[in-house]
Amino acid sequence: MKIIEPSVELVQELDAEKIMKHIERAGRVCYKSESRISDKSAEKFIANIIKSGHESVIEHVSITFKIICDRGITHEIVRHRLASYSQESSRYCDYSNDKFDGELTFIKPCFWTEDDENFKLWKQTMETLEKNYLAMRKNGVRPEQARSILPNSLKTEIFMTANLREWRHFLKLRTSNRAHPQMREVALKIYDILNKNLPVIFSDIQP
Repeated sequence: MKIIEPSVELVQELDAEKIMKHIERAGRVCYKSESRISDKSAEKFIANIIKSGHESVIEHVSITFKIICDRGITHEIVRHRLASYSQESSRYCDYSNDKFDGELTFIKPCFWTEDDENFKLWKQTMETLEKNYLAMRKNGVRPEQARSILPNSLKTEIFMTANLREWRHFLKLRTSNRAHPQMREVALKIYDILNKNLPVIFSDIQP
């Protein structure tokens, strides 16, 4: 059994300057102010359209992340309908074979330390589920049937592609203190990457 931390990965090259210029060019069509485009005009223009709520303009750019988290959290992630997803399938993935080293991987809960009694109970439960899953596979049970005993804590991978407006919406909801702790853990990692690369578009969001 493996226990890992959740992670996020930006899976495309992000050219911030190119993105900003692309958004500005699209947005200025609305006002027929293309003649005002300069080497340094994009940042101010985009800051103003976001401030005014004209966020449809930033839908012209999409960004993709690979997210590794537990299955319970992906159930929340895919509720964001204005995005595209590709997720590891527990129906077709056989966690008993060599590709997975013949063991299951679980995501460490962020709300317990390893010396907490509840973490120890959680770990014991995961060990039992792994043992039973592998036994069922050995008995000839198909992966799509054996997965019925797999828990929310099972590690999964999901690609999520969304435009910048939807990423803003996602981060406003999922970095809030009201969000599930493990959802917030993932969302903050995404926020750090987007805010670092595109602060004009994301810095007004305050987790």
